Amino acid sequence: MNFDVYGLGNALVDMEYRVDDGFLRSQGIDKGHMTLVTEERLDALTAALREYTPERMSGGSAANTIIAVQCFGGRAFYSCRLADDETGDYFLRDLGTAGVATNRNARVQSLPGKSGRCLVLVTPDAERSMNTYLGISTALNTADIDEAALARARCFYAEGYLSSSDDALAAAIAARELAESAGVATAISLSDPSMVTYFRENLVRILGNGVDQLFCNEEEALSWAGTDRMDVAIAQLRDIGRTVYITLGKAGSLVVAGTQRSQVSGFEARAVDTNGAGDIFAGACLYGWCRGFDPAACAAFGNFAAARLVETYGARFRRLEQYRAVLGRFTADAQAAGRPG
Repeated sequence: MNFDVYGLGNALVDMEYRVDDGFLRSQGIDKGHMTLVTEERLDALTAALREYTPERMSGGSAANTIIAVQCFGGRAFYSCRLADDETGDYFLRDLGTAGVATNRNARVQSLPGKSGRCLVLVTPDAERSMNTYLGISTALNTADIDEAALARARCFYAEGYLSSSDDALAAAIAARELAESAGVATAISLSDPSMVTYFRENLVRILGNGVDQLFCNEEEALSWAGTDRMDVAIAQLRDIGRTVYITLGKAGSLVVAGTQRSQVSGFEARAVDTNGAGDIFAGACLYGWCRGFDPAACAAFGNFAAARLVETYGARFRRLEQYRAVLGRFTADAQAAGRPG
């Protein structure tokens, strides 16, 4: 079987809670960012949230993106690492239900450790703050790469979160190099401002001599360049991404392809939860690229998909029909307006 996108990333199960800003302050949580936590810290936060009712969903940034590619109608493969526990079983069932293929050794029985989990705290302004325990995902390594599947993919995609673990870092570098050797396009997401701040050197290693597609948001772009000027950030990012997608929240996104720069308008949305918006944006762009969309059309589809997702709770849609409905509506609107898509 050939694949549109081969993904590599953490395997996490999200527990999403709706809280107020006071809870974040009382727990010393950095609002709007992803924070890596120990198992003890995760357990303490879970205890503090005992009066709240969470919603559970398998996730992880790259996993959300890969599931989006699959559910929009592509073929996707995801390499990850899970423990032999209930959390790991839940994640694999979710991945299988979506139709995503995965590495045969994804669930490890011989190593100690637990599958990764993430507490996602959503405040009334729709902002999400993530507290992530990577668990056995930190042991993701080159043995988890299915080289045959990767060589049969059109594009390789990895999340910048892999820069925080030595083994996962080595796997991301190896997979990107294997993709380049096989003539497979490469795509990387910077993932979170904290990755840019604390693991920049590792991100540079993952990016190598540059990738075909680079995904980031406005804060990550500015942080990468150490500036408050987007033109300065773009000048640096275009050196490492042949096409660069920069999300701007409700304002849409910027696309930089070679010497061409376009701002692609966003879509109206009544946001209740921004968790996963960047992930589905990347998934929509990758799906569009595989279907021959130009970069601006990819970004337009990404903007539309993200706008529809933030109107719901959760880092991704729960049903295949929701993804297909988003694609169908975007395609119909694009045709009616006479634009690509």
